[in-house]
This record gives sequence, C-alpha cells and structure tokens, in this order.
Amino acid sequence: MAGASKHYDTIVIGSGPGGEAAAMNLAKHGQKVAMVEKHRVVGGACTHLGTIPSKALRHSVSEAIAYNTNPMFRDIGEPRVFCYQDVLKHAKDIASKQVSVRTDFYSRNKIDLVFGFASFIDSNTINVSLTNGEKHKEVQLSADNFIISTGSSPYLPDDIDFSHPRIYNSDTILNMEHTPPRLTIYGAGVIGCEYASIFAGLGVRVGLVNTRDRLLSFLDDEIADALSYQLRNENVLVRHNEEYSKIEADDEGVTLHMQSGKIIHSTALLWCNGRTGNTAGLGLENVGLKADSRGQLQVNKAFCTEVPNIFAVGDVIGWPSLASASYDQGRAASFGIMGKKSYWKSDDVPTGIYTIPEISSVGQNERELTEAKIPYEVGQAHFKNTARAQITGQRLGMLKILFHRETLQIMGIHCFGDQAAEIIHIGQAIMNQKGKGNTLKYFTAHTFNYPTMAEAYRIAALDGLNRIRYKVPEDDSENNG
Repeated sequence: MAGASKHYDTIVIGSGPGGEAAAMNLAKHGQKVAMVEKHRVVGGACTHLGTIPSKALRHSVSEAIAYNTNPMFRDIGEPRVFCYQDVLKHAKDIASKQVSVRTDFYSRNKIDLVFGFASFIDSNTINVSLTNGEKHKEVQLSADNFIISTGSSPYLPDDIDFSHPRIYNSDTILNMEHTPPRLTIYGAGVIGCEYASIFAGLGVRVGLVNTRDRLLSFLDDEIADALSYQLRNENVLVRHNEEYSKIEADDEGVTLHMQSGKIIHSTALLWCNGRTGNTAGLGLENVGLKADSRGQLQVNKAFCTEVPNIFAVGDVIGWPSLASASYDQGRAASFGIMGKKSYWKSDDVPTGIYTIPEISSVGQNERELTEAKIPYEVGQAHFKNTARAQITGQRLGMLKILFHRETLQIMGIHCFGDQAAEIIHIGQAIMNQKGKGNTLKYFTAHTFNYPTMAEAYRIAALDGLNRIRYKVPEDDSENNG
C-alpha cells in the first residue's frame, strides 16, 4: 500500500474506545475499513495514558493499602512502603496486554492498521504521515466516510513550564521516576481526585487545589461530601475556590502563588485542570469544519458533523468524555453510516469515579429531585453492616436509592465504596425495566445471593419502604424488616 492510494468504505481516525467500536462494527457488517492511529500501537489515550493505566495504578495502591492495614498480614511481616515505581510497572504491564488483545481484534476483522498522522485534503481524502519507522513517508487514502475519534489531551496553559522535571500533567505523570514526598495537584475534577487518592495511598502528602467551591458538584451532595471526608482522612489538604497567579519551579520543588495571596510549596506539581480535543493538525479547514475554543467538534444526534460524510465520537466532541460512552457513540455512528437507526441514551450513562474507594451513580440526585419538586424518599445501606464487606474488610461506603414516594419508581442510585462501579449496573438495569418493573419492590421481591455486595440493594429497599410505611427512628434506618 505504501506510496499508493487506496479506497475504503470508512476510515476511522483514532483507535481509542470510540474509534475501535466503530471500526469493529463496520467491519463485521462487511465494510472495508482502515484505522489510522498516530501512535505505533493501538488503544489510544484510554489504554496508554488515561483509563487503563490510572485504574491499574489505583488497583495496585488499593492492594498495597490492604496489605498494610490487614492484621492478618502482620504474621508475614511488618508494613512496607510501596513506591510509585512499584505500582507503575503493573500499570504498564496491563497496557501492553491490552495492546496485544486489541491488535488481534483488528487482525481477525481484517481492518487495515495505518500508523501515522492524518490530515484531510478534502472530504473524501486524507494524507497520512507514516510513523512506522519510515522517515518522511506519506500516503494518501480515500473513503466514502470518516469517523474522527482522536480523543483529548491535557489543557496546558502557556505560562506554565511543563518541560520542567518537577511539573507534570495527567499524561506525563506516568513517566515520573520517583515518589515525591509532597505533591500539589491543581484541579479537583475526576482525574485530580483519582490521583489524589492514589498518591495519598502511597503515603505522599497531597495538596488538592480546587478552583470551585466543592468537589465534583455533579455528584449527589452526600456522596461528594463522603469523598471530601475520605480524602481529608487520608491527609489530603483540599483548598477550595483557589486559582494560581504564578507557578515557579526549581531544583528544590514547585511554588504556587495563588490569587488569594497564599503560597503553596511542594516537591512536584500535577496539573489536572481541563482537557482539550485533539483536532490540531487534522486539516479541518480543508473540509469546512472548525473546532471550538476547547478543540471540540459539534455533532448532531447521529454524531455527524456539518460535513455529511464526516462523523466524530468520544472526547473530541466533549461531554461526557467517558471511555464507556465513547464506545457506545462509536457504534451509534457506525450504524448511522450504514443507514441504520441507532439510539444512544445519553441520560443513562453511569458515572464511574475510581477514587479509593470508588464512586458510581446513575439517574437523578437529591438536589435535582428537590429542584424539580418530585416527592422522593431515600433508602440506604451502609456497607459496614453487610456481611460481605465485613469479610473483605472493605467496610467503608454506602448505597443509596432515590425513589418516588407514591409510585416507588427508582429515580437515582448512588454508591460510594468498594466495587461501586460494578454494583451500580444492577440498579441501572432495574431502572430501565418497562412498566412497573422499575420500582423499589423489585429488590424485595427477588432473592439475592448471601453474602454479596449486591445484597445492599435489598437492605436499601427495605430501609426506604420503612421510611414511607412507618415512623422509623433515625437511628433505626438500617432495620431490615
């Protein structure tokens, strides 16, 4: 193919979750597909810089915490200090395994892999500067349709020297070769909170700078408060409503001068304040497209841009910027290309936040229900009272179900604790049942394995029913009967 033009039904640009899902679905429906990836391995930022490595890091740190806090292991030896390099190696091993698996997917589905930087020449042609080891080699490829799935990168302000060895962003932190005694994390969004948990679990003194007035305001207030308490309990110093005016770095560390007048010193800085779509260099001007100020593309409900044969999915189109959502968007876009109807239910995307412990939610929260004047009630199950949590030692956390007082319809489910991102899908499935199948009574009418974390649904449902049937004392909220 080198040096020659080749035509495809669809060319996908970017091999992250959205691009991969689209390419696989198109290939399985008989289309001739090419995947163009700028790196020399597939998987995108999800596999190499974001979701997979950060979650692998989190898991390793959680295991280290369990080892150091479980009395049973004291018969083996004293608690030990785990350094960042210990847990980072595991994360990189997982990424390598993911690349191997995903490369095999492309091979089995006969999808051409082209490693290089893509740029549009016109709406049916791209130029690819190859990155397969052949310097200055280019090839032109054409297609009936294109899907842009180029993802996003950390937003990096020009007034910060990110080339300094003590200043990192959420990508370059995966190359850090030491464990800093003190770390300042600027930006308390999902990524910032996750890394605050990870480094605090390694014994690093973490300062978390939040430019807003509370952590993760999109969460249910009670869950956000639980996260805030847990971070502080792990010696994370959280500062709200703060913005930097100047950042200085030298051989000794990093100094943040805040607009409030505060001065914050630390060994290193991790920048986690915003991301921007990877649209620079795509030659969008050659096809009449323009990204917004955050590098993102606008699409319709079918994920089609203003150019009829060019689609876009994943982080490059903005919200919700989740790997799970990107995968579904990719499939939806691919069905649209094939002229088939596909509906992506954007209001049913669960939130999964991999702090220690995890957070996950789906549906409306208490603040939203109150503002909408919906008469709701709450059913709660605290993990510390469940047998499975006591067995595993993961007793921190809770499950809460929000439901309509009159119809018992489930309006929202919120979980903070071990396996929260797994547990949430049980509630998500019930919320989407037709007719009267999406009510609280499902959890009391069906038997759950015992002991399991899933049993928390039954406990929470009974707790909620007690609240509307009887005048239950506040301290009796865990009554199962």
